[in-house]
Amino acid sequence: MSGTVVSNVFRTSGVIAATAAGISFESTVTTGTTLSVEAGKGYFINTTSNICTVTLPSSAAAGDQIVLVDFARTWGTNKIVIDSNGLNFQGQDDTYTVEYGTSGVTVNIVYSGSSKGWTPISDDVVTDAPVAPRTQKGIFAFGSNSSGKFGVSNLMNSSGVIGGDVSAVGTAHNAGASCSYGGDKAIFGFGNSSGSTSVTNLINSSGVVSSDVSGVGTGRGNLTATGYGGDKGMFAYGDNGPSNTRNLVNSSGVVSADATGAGTARRYLAAAGYGVGLAIFGYGRDGGSGNLSMTNLVNDQGVVGSDVSGVGTARQALGAVSYGSTGQAMFAYGAAGPEVSVKNLVNNVGVVSADVTGVGTARKGLASASYGGDKAAFCYGDSGPSPTSISNLVSNSGVIASDVTGAAGSTRVYVSGAGYSYSA
Repeated sequence: MSGTVVSNVFRTSGVIAATAAGISFESTVTTGTTLSVEAGKGYFINTTSNICTVTLPSSAAAGDQIVLVDFARTWGTNKIVIDSNGLNFQGQDDTYTVEYGTSGVTVNIVYSGSSKGWTPISDDVVTDAPVAPRTQKGIFAFGSNSSGKFGVSNLMNSSGVIGGDVSAVGTAHNAGASCSYGGDKAIFGFGNSSGSTSVTNLINSSGVVSSDVSGVGTGRGNLTATGYGGDKGMFAYGDNGPSNTRNLVNSSGVVSADATGAGTARRYLAAAGYGVGLAIFGYGRDGGSGNLSMTNLVNDQGVVGSDVSGVGTARQALGAVSYGSTGQAMFAYGAAGPEVSVKNLVNNVGVVSADVTGVGTARKGLASASYGGDKAAFCYGDSGPSPTSISNLVSNSGVIASDVTGAAGSTRVYVSGAGYSYSA
């Protein structure tokens, strides 16, 4: 993009600061670690991969103006550092450090003279970031029962009705994980087939399961997965120790190599998105037989936070899912010794509530998926005596409905579920 902007960017107040002479924006997005800028120009700076140091001109005249834009909304992860190059910045000489580390900021500076030097006339955060549409349908796939492992899938429509078995493509397995990616698609991956695997299967926006994709990273079962950042995903934790390994999934469904996770290594945990582009991991079992009640928050860049002391019953093999119109989530069911039927709601800032007695059959090893834009379902799982095909719908206010029995195909446990499709 190029051209002349004859008025400054909007401030959050809606007031437009007039420019002395228009700003010509550079057409190339900066992705490097350094950038030397010129007066009268605007720059899009993408710090997805690194911090960027911006060097201002060594000489300036009153009224000179420069605009810096957080192109990818990543300055909160990798900041920009401004080197005023011998001139003052807001009255301080260039021995002072000037940094901008908030995502979504546009910095508009003007040179006022030698005394105060460069002065921001606006450095506002763009709070109304684009938000991806919510998925309308769900899919459940794979799992096992006493007959062995399954390679079937079951589609859930935008009203929460789950269809019968569809012969899936790909290797039958259980104890894998799944999440949405690319906004309206999904990915199933990892788990146990003849042994631990890292094979993945992509689900397109029509709910069609692709053939096996050779895995990246350490094969493991009893892990979890979640979407984050609006169009990306992450597989994390699981067996092998247990593990706190994570593998990021980009917006095209490509899985990255292993990265060291954050927090306590564990397995049999659950995860869901909350807020806008954020996610939460919770509960699980440690390397012994101890059930856990802890969470780890994930920011919109896929960075996993340290352990947060949990709320509610410590348990494993539970489910978690997003619901509601303002970014809520829920952990539910699981095993705390015996199977339990409790839920813990998560608000849109990641705070987990105390136990609420659940509705429906207590069980473990179940799956969950969102549907209808703001609702969800828990399905399948082991009630103690045997695997089930029970489903429980979740309203957009977080109320779990009573059991619907036998409406979801083959009874099984350690199934995976995810949302897909923008179309109802």
